[in-house]
Amino acid sequence: MVQALSNVRSFLRSVWERLCCRSKDRVGDDPDIASHQKDGQQDPTRTVPDKTQDDGDLEPRYFVQPVESALYRALWPFESRDKDELSFQEGDLFRIVLRNGDWWMADKLDTMGRVVGKGFVPYNYLASGQSVEGEPWYFGKLNRFETVKHLQAPENKDGAFMVRLSEKEDVGYVLSVKDNNNVKHFKIYEVGGSFHVDNIQSFSSLAELVEYYKSHPLASIQGLKIACAKIQPQPQDLSHSTVDEFELPKEDFTLEKRLGSGYFADVYQGTWKNRTNVAIKVLKNEDLDQREVQLEIQMLKRYRHKHLIMLFAFCSSTPPYYIITELMEKGNLKSFLQGQEGKVLDGNTLTNMSIQVADGMEFLESQQCIHRDLAARNVLVGENYICKVADFGLARFIKDTVYVTDDKRMPYKWCAPETLSHGCYSSKSDVWSYGVLLYEIFSYGGLPYPGYGNGEMHSLLTNGYRMPAPPACPDRIYSIMKLCWSTAPESRPSFKDLHCDLLHINDYDLE
Repeated sequence: MVQALSNVRSFLRSVWERLCCRSKDRVGDDPDIASHQKDGQQDPTRTVPDKTQDDGDLEPRYFVQPVESALYRALWPFESRDKDELSFQEGDLFRIVLRNGDWWMADKLDTMGRVVGKGFVPYNYLASGQSVEGEPWYFGKLNRFETVKHLQAPENKDGAFMVRLSEKEDVGYVLSVKDNNNVKHFKIYEVGGSFHVDNIQSFSSLAELVEYYKSHPLASIQGLKIACAKIQPQPQDLSHSTVDEFELPKEDFTLEKRLGSGYFADVYQGTWKNRTNVAIKVLKNEDLDQREVQLEIQMLKRYRHKHLIMLFAFCSSTPPYYIITELMEKGNLKSFLQGQEGKVLDGNTLTNMSIQVADGMEFLESQQCIHRDLAARNVLVGENYICKVADFGLARFIKDTVYVTDDKRMPYKWCAPETLSHGCYSSKSDVWSYGVLLYEIFSYGGLPYPGYGNGEMHSLLTNGYRMPAPPACPDRIYSIMKLCWSTAPESRPSFKDLHCDLLHINDYDLE
């Protein structure tokens, strides 16, 4: 990948001049075409749904933003899944014609800047041609725990490095380097348009700083070697043509391996059009209000966040109904933590999993979306221990009736006191459940309230009982659990506060 990007960089400026006639402009500095954005927030130059549309209008309306002469390059190869999409290789060049949500219309260019193809491409496979986002060593916004996870991957040897933007608002850029199987972090100071990590050398750009320390020592590190390996992302939908299609034909999907079975649904690994792996939830309740669920799926499908499971479609032409989502290779968090791989994870990894769930829930909280069934069984785990919240927003359709009428099916041990006594759900009841989820994580999938039955939970909680910390659970983590279990909902922290608190945990807090 690094070699491909180096080859591209040598002629990029000349192509830029030929196409844009403004060689002095930096793509990444132009606010109209900058590609960097905070996860969970819409870039103002990208398509956003028209909030004024009628809820009954199943055809979403968009503001489409044209982009003039924006030049990008591919970070990974991509094989088209639809006739309107472009296939491409790592290092290929594109001129963006317009941005349309997560799929951009682009002209594919040869090395002379001539158009050799036109179609839609997934935006998260591209980087702005002359901005820092296009550098192989730049990882965007990343917390310390995720950074360590990336750099400690077996393919990264000593000297592997990255530049990232800290998730702590007051930190800024950080240079992180693998050294003697540890990871060291250096804050990059930005003053008056220059960058430095010490008071001796300053640089006009991050790229200049990186190049300098490739051949000069940095503290005890003898030099930066090679950029940390990046993980290829997934496109943000099945294809460009399905982005606005919340209802898809059941015939497009093939059930393969059954992954799990529950009271409400069976879950299968499957494929879409025999080429794209998906998870298929086959609902057992055929009495759903089809129209109401369609509207909810349409809304939930627009929730795009790196720690929320991607919802692709609903198949309701004939029962049983299907809910189609992305496939997560390692299954649900509870089973994973109880397995051979999960039960040996260290405190840093467990904390990072907790941060990821809090991050996804913070986004749902900002959208006023209540989960209602947050638990380790409803968090899914993928490669590199990425965690995504699943089943958000759907519990009231497929579970409420059973929860009210059948004590055996209500998740008593995850419910807040006000939910048990009055059936009240809110973001604050989700926070209570998150505290129980923390218990599950730091007990490696342990059952909450061991030794107590469901029927005892209401009196137990109203009398002030709270679970003790799991064995070897850090005090800092247990103090966060207890905050989540405050009796008064208004005394519980928000997910925004929880996310922030967890990000500020350091190695000493985990001892």
